Amino acid sequence: MNINSALVKKLKSEKSWSQEELATASGLNLRTVQRIETEATASLQSKKALAAAFDIAVKDLEQAELLAMQSHEYKIITIESKQGFFAGIKSARLPDLTTSLNKEAQEGWRLVQILPPDLMMSNSAHNLVAIFERPLPTAP
Repeated sequence: MNINSALVKKLKSEKSWSQEELATASGLNLRTVQRIETEATASLQSKKALAAAFDIAVKDLEQAELLAMQSHEYKIITIESKQGFFAGIKSARLPDLTTSLNKEAQEGWRLVQILPPDLMMSNSAHNLVAIFERPLPTAP
């Protein structure tokens, strides 16, 4: 289970406890206290022991999840097909998707979807359309 290790460290510091002293006060092993502080994981029993030592509710030690909305920007590219790509199944030759997709990935774009020509209402009936997204930087 996740635990708010920053809160554990803060409460330990407020009591001027070392890791050893927290281990003694909570009845936990020193190695367990070290793991909780570094990995931010703890069993329910360890959470209960820490909550009792700090005289707080167990739920106060839960890691708060950030539910911030992430904004994205989107990009559409056309991937030109080789001649005869959609002329028939037997003569189908795929365009070079690897090069196109890797180029976009190097710039931080994530592929969302590739639309085949039969789903598009355009004159470029032999080209694929790829839709990409990437997160917009968040303000500090």
